[in-house]
Amino acid sequence: MRSPSDIYQDDELLALSGLQHLAFCERQWALIHLEQIWEDSADTLRGDYFHERVDAAGYSCSDDIKAERGVRLVNRRLGIYGIADIVERSTDDAGLLVRPVEYKVGRPKVEDWDCVQVTAQALCLEEMLGVSIAEGTLFYGETRRRERVDITQELRDRVETLAARMHELFSSSITPRAEMGTRCRRCSLVNECLPEVGSLTVHDYWAQNGEEALV
Repeated sequence: MRSPSDIYQDDELLALSGLQHLAFCERQWALIHLEQIWEDSADTLRGDYFHERVDAAGYSCSDDIKAERGVRLVNRRLGIYGIADIVERSTDDAGLLVRPVEYKVGRPKVEDWDCVQVTAQALCLEEMLGVSIAEGTLFYGETRRRERVDITQELRDRVETLAARMHELFSSSITPRAEMGTRCRRCSLVNECLPEVGSLTVHDYWAQNGEEALV
């Protein structure tokens, strides 16, 4: 078991984007990041198109805020790396203010998946820049609105737990068993995952198909 003071080396880093997949479903994470399976859907294609503008590296300034695009991120304590859509920087009497901004093609979610991603970006920036970040921003293409994300201790703990679990699953190289649920209808990998089959035992599968199991 790793101690809190351990840091991950370059070849041990895992994609920050995987935290959102893991928060949604451990099996989905494993299919994408262990088995390298990916299936584009209308939603993922819309997301790719939506990100084209903000993914190009560069920066702009307005109202004393510098907005840098395509910022590379790393947190060696958590063992994650990625790219922030935009990182905004400004200064006030308290000093340097840093805020990650993540673009999403849809609308705000009830679940914390998007908040997990922007919090992980904030934790990377804190380690890289030696600053404390109190908030991040999610911009949703469907509503064309910014949503503030308070980087709470609860979200920080959530990211820490997910990052540790992600490394645990990666080390085991075992894809978790499918569990049928309502989220399966929202998953672009449902045809690859086959949750209705994977959630059955061998005996249940053969019984469902009118046969007796051989074992």
